[in-house]
Amino acid sequence: MTTTPDIWEPLEPALSVRQVLTLERVLAGEPEVVAGASHLDRPVRWVHVAEAADVGVMLSGGEMVLTTGVLLAGDEEKQAEYVRSLHRADASAVVLGLGRAFPAAPAVMRRAAERCGLPMVVLHRPFPFAELTEEVQSRLVRRKFAAVSLSEAVRTELTALITAGAPLQRLLDEVARHSACPVVVTNLAHRVLGTAGERPAVDDVLRDWERIARQAGGTEGDGWIRAELGGRGERWGRIVLCGYRGDTATGRLLADRAAEALVLHRMLGGGAACSWEEQSAQSLLTDLVSGVVPARQLLPRARAAGLPVNRRTFVPLVVRDGDTPRLDRLLRLLGLPGLVAELADGATAVLLSLPRDQDAGALAAHFAARLRTESGRARTVVAAADPRVAWDDVPAGLREARHVADAVADSAAALDLPPVVRLRDVHLRGLIRLLRDDPHVQSFAERELDGLLCETEEDLLSVLRTYLATGRNKSRTAQLHHVSRPALYRRLESIQVRLGVDLDDFEQAASVHIALLAHDAQQQ
Repeated sequence: MTTTPDIWEPLEPALSVRQVLTLERVLAGEPEVVAGASHLDRPVRWVHVAEAADVGVMLSGGEMVLTTGVLLAGDEEKQAEYVRSLHRADASAVVLGLGRAFPAAPAVMRRAAERCGLPMVVLHRPFPFAELTEEVQSRLVRRKFAAVSLSEAVRTELTALITAGAPLQRLLDEVARHSACPVVVTNLAHRVLGTAGERPAVDDVLRDWERIARQAGGTEGDGWIRAELGGRGERWGRIVLCGYRGDTATGRLLADRAAEALVLHRMLGGGAACSWEEQSAQSLLTDLVSGVVPARQLLPRARAAGLPVNRRTFVPLVVRDGDTPRLDRLLRLLGLPGLVAELADGATAVLLSLPRDQDAGALAAHFAARLRTESGRARTVVAAADPRVAWDDVPAGLREARHVADAVADSAAALDLPPVVRLRDVHLRGLIRLLRDDPHVQSFAERELDGLLCETEEDLLSVLRTYLATGRNKSRTAQLHHVSRPALYRRLESIQVRLGVDLDDFEQAASVHIALLAHDAQQQ
């Protein structure tokens, strides 16, 4: 979708009293601030000309009121009440044109305005109020039109992305681009489900997210603008624009449009394979496993996702044949803080975060035993790395657990594994798995198995794999391949001829076995 560039530029803040006073037409009246100088950044919502003493009843807040004071001259009580009524109505400022009623700023009005914190400005030269109202009103109208145009353009673009099946992250990236500030989506417990924006700015927001979120939860100061997510009378989250630099009204429009899109996205994706919570955990753990992003940079995301990280013991696990929702439910049932995320090829990462005074090994074993009972699968593999006490060591631990899980995948020995499998339990298979990407290992495997690596020899390669895995047990191998012993002998003889080895020789058989393990590891 093509867009007009100026539509997407963040709007400047609404006109403030200070900005109005710098307009060329206003400068012609020689304005002077005589009270409330520390409040000149108040936004001006409208400009109103009023002479009546009870002007406050006609205002709704945010107006810059222009007056000549003709109805206030000679009555100091009316002058003070005029200022007080403006203050009660939350006016942004009062501008008094000198000449007709007052040759100078009346002291009573100045004192009242200073006490109320209401900016008071006097114009030393005659000035047509109509010019000021025309200038300011036209600017405000243009800004409101631009804000509405931006709102509708954002709605159109986000709806198009949803229709095209875009993921949550793509929507958040668009919202962050339009708002030019970090965007955070949370559940009602302030757990972060998604973020977008420039990474350093997002990390600054997430570094102490829970405290910041709760502190800013009730107000929209300092550019913190939020919109609730939910439907049918039930709230389930919120989206927050963090440090939005435009005016608050435009920020609310953007937040509301974004909230509408996110609710629609969630409704249409109700049957999706994973929830926003799962997507958030998956993104974090995938980044940890990959090592592309340094662990220290991911710490704010982990903390904001609800994972305890201070003075904890981290237990990296990878589960084979596990179900992500079941694993998540099991963690909650056992009261174990952690994150769960599906990786690939049937592997699911689980990162436990335990108090340092707890037995990490025993809790991991209990988790694995309950998982096998819950799933009813005796072959469910729970692989683990040794516990880590430093967050920076977690990525290496997750990769080690992944290596262990891969090393026992589809292995006949998996039935005899302990509840929690570690690197020491997979012996040679684990070592080969760790070294599978080494060019020397790859070359060795190709050289040793060269005679059996063409597609036509796949059956012989399978027989060799079973023969070596069973400890060169011919009877068991014949049984597993449903062939007679003489037929097996012929196949073994053919294998030895093609490879140029004697499988009865322990060293040659071991060499072929290692090469086959390396070959299989490289194929996964």
